[in-house]
Amino acid sequence: MKLAKREKPIDAVITWVDGNDEAFREKLNQYSENKIDWSNKKETIRFNSIEEVGVVIDSIVKFAPFIRNIFLVTDNQTPKCFNALVKKNSEKSVNIELIDHSIIFKDYEQYLPTFNSCSIGTMLYRIPNLAEQFVFFNDDTFLMRETKPEDFFVNGLPVVRGRWSKYYENQILRNIYKKTVGFIKKRKVENVAGYKLAQQKSAKLLGLKQYVRRDHTPVAIRKSTVASFFDTHNSLFQNNIKHRFRHADQFIISSLSNHIEIKNNSYVLKKDFQLVYFQSYTNILMLRKKLLEFELNKSKLFMCCQSLEIASPQVIDMFFAWFSKRLDK
Repeated sequence: MKLAKREKPIDAVITWVDGNDEAFREKLNQYSENKIDWSNKKETIRFNSIEEVGVVIDSIVKFAPFIRNIFLVTDNQTPKCFNALVKKNSEKSVNIELIDHSIIFKDYEQYLPTFNSCSIGTMLYRIPNLAEQFVFFNDDTFLMRETKPEDFFVNGLPVVRGRWSKYYENQILRNIYKKTVGFIKKRKVENVAGYKLAQQKSAKLLGLKQYVRRDHTPVAIRKSTVASFFDTHNSLFQNNIKHRFRHADQFIISSLSNHIEIKNNSYVLKKDFQLVYFQSYTNILMLRKKLLEFELNKSKLFMCCQSLEIASPQVIDMFFAWFSKRLDK
């Protein structure tokens, strides 16, 4: 389906790293204080790849035919499946392009190399020829049912998928639990600088009294929203890109962009994530049940398989067979 003239172009951006690359492994350990044991799956979980990025790209081409460009952001790496994907989709209207970190970090090369998804995400709006409207994908997030532009942008406004939530410090039951656990175990229970805290930090930067908690879905972003904010908050911008590895002070661009739009009242809120999310892969019967539920529930659009590489070969094969079936329909 070619893009209708009345529609503004929409691009897709995917960030990807191949932790199996020996050159990448050596470079990371060269800069890391805590050296990674690459034989330990628990230590390498953020960097491992089983070429699922090819499924992400195939899913966008099939289920979001309105996408103009698919930009794959990497650190001097190319997925094994990339050339085949380009060749396979050469007759379609979508352009698939590799974008190296050196391009988006132009004039900020002192912060390279970086192994930090928060830093990399901050720079995505600097991709050359990126559309004003773009959708940000992690390399473990797939489209598995047909989507339309309005699933991401409505009358030029981004769809924010999330639900209003209180900050941790305002969640009474959570704080009681923390104090109780801390007392029983005779230790202080700290907040980990994780996914939800990074979202909360984004909202607090903008002075919001609550935050919109999002899940592992694709994120609709307007390039001008991010660019305008960083133009007037340069120190915040540089502080977020200077860390080679994740830092507690950082925000995530998906949440910051959402909350800027919320503060400006330039968004459409959608509370239904329309997502099936996988994180544990030990119970194969439960996994099959969730896959079947996706097939039966026509409202589901997205699927996230976080850290699928830690699953058994049998489970990985099951998922890839399921993906192939969906994409070949």
